[in-house]
Amino acid sequence: MIAPNGRILQRWAGRERDHMGEIACRLLGILSHHGMIGLHPSWDCRHPEIGLGGPTMGGGSQIAEFLNQFVSEANLLNLALILAAAAASFAFARYYIVRAIYRGMKRTKTEWDDILAKNGVFRQISYLAPAIVLYFGAEYYPSALEIIQKIVTVYIAVNVVIICDRSLSAALEIYNLYPVAKKQPIKAYVQLAKLMIYIFGAVTVISFILDRSPWGILGGLGAMTAVLILVFRGTIISLIAGIQLIANDLVHIGDWIEVPESDADGVVVDIALHTIRVENFDKTIIAVPTYRLIEGSFKNWRGMEEAGGRRIKRSLLIDQTSVRFCDEELLQSLKTIDLLKPYLDAKFAELDRAGIGEDEADDDAALLNRRVLTNLGTFRAYAVAYLNQHSMISPDLRLLVRQLQPTPDGLPLEIYAFSVKTGLLEYEGVQADIFDHLIAALPHFGLRIFQQPTGQDLQKIAR
Repeated sequence: MIAPNGRILQRWAGRERDHMGEIACRLLGILSHHGMIGLHPSWDCRHPEIGLGGPTMGGGSQIAEFLNQFVSEANLLNLALILAAAAASFAFARYYIVRAIYRGMKRTKTEWDDILAKNGVFRQISYLAPAIVLYFGAEYYPSALEIIQKIVTVYIAVNVVIICDRSLSAALEIYNLYPVAKKQPIKAYVQLAKLMIYIFGAVTVISFILDRSPWGILGGLGAMTAVLILVFRGTIISLIAGIQLIANDLVHIGDWIEVPESDADGVVVDIALHTIRVENFDKTIIAVPTYRLIEGSFKNWRGMEEAGGRRIKRSLLIDQTSVRFCDEELLQSLKTIDLLKPYLDAKFAELDRAGIGEDEADDDAALLNRRVLTNLGTFRAYAVAYLNQHSMISPDLRLLVRQLQPTPDGLPLEIYAFSVKTGLLEYEGVQADIFDHLIAALPHFGLRIFQQPTGQDLQKIAR
């Protein structure tokens, strides 16, 4: 049925309307392009009768001998067996070995094996099984051994690159399970490693196709250094910035940072090679370039959280006209406040030692010639005592109640303390409770809060 000299096959290649003829013609063209066969210059698919003896292979053998290796009954059987073996090896690896591995993983308590399975590392490895079968099965076709093994090698290289990519993704996810991942994130390094793997994989595939050493191709890329630096400028800058951020321990995942230039004010949720993602308190996400944190400035509130206290720094604006000396009536009223008893007892003892008694405090003219308690000073002592006994104020951090420079809007009495609650909601609640209490306590000391006149104040003046 098939002529030994391959002339029938050559006629098939010349039949444009025949599907098998088109395949044979394309196969001849591909093999001729790669130098595996030599075609007679006058041979043409459209005119198979011209140059029937022309297509030759290395060593002077006819093209028919080459084609007969594929279409002979023995080789067709071998081809079928090889393809069946490749399909069987894939099915065995994918549906038996991989599933057996997954069943074994379910019995373990560790999480890293589950992460490897979730990232598809083992599934991707199963794709290598048919490639190995085809690689060694190509030995049954010596004439096409080189091109078949080259194709299979390229396929294996691509799969190895994908396996490495998925393995790195799994390794990053496993690393993120540990607390150290927040202090020393490695996502930027993993992304750089993936980039290098893809570049090396591309060079390897090209070297297989061109049959050249990958080092020779890499050497040729050295002449394109300037272009590569220009193309990967952002990556290089971001890599260096990322190394500086991690080496100097400047930013962790979970840190609250402020970057005014980027309108970022929130928690760091991800540190990558090129960007740092910040989730603002209004739930918007801002991607800040990594290098911008090094080139510019930013505020990190981590120290506040590590210290266990968040600063309260706010002032009460006291109406300066309400500041006066304490008279006997006011002193008797203040003695009923338990928090003030230690302060008043110490002050009265100090005045007694100075020869100044309480009964002398009624002489208005003599008040200016001696030390006398004032309502503002006593209130300041009360605020310190109140904050010292407050359960939400840190006793280990600085606590201060002080007067600031008087202003047209009143005399600022600044409260400087640290709340043990650092969360936004808890912190604001503690701060509001403290100032609610102090504002309500001011009238008991004969003091008033300063505020601009309102409509009600103007109505009283009009009356």
